[in-house]
Amino acid sequence: MASVVPLKDRKLLEVKLGELPSWILMRDFSPSGIVGAFQRGYYRYYNKYINVKKGSIAGLTMVLACYIVFNYTISYKELKHERLRKYH
Repeated sequence: MASVVPLKDRKLLEVKLGELPSWILMRDFSPSGIVGAFQRGYYRYYNKYINVKKGSIAGLTMVLACYIVFNYTISYKELKHERLRKYH
């Protein structure tokens, strides 16, 4: 017999599409809840890619790639404007 996990304790990938709005409303959006979510994400990333016996450059490469994509999305408006400008 399978144990039933409450909706609040389920992970995002375990939530069905019809339960998604109520699952989102159960999340903690206070400043301490958001900080806790970032801490859990950081520790999960660190323990999976950085703090391993046989590590590689992959973990640091992902951080660098995310940094590049983030900066590109921030400056996309200026880059688009520069691309459409005509030079005479």
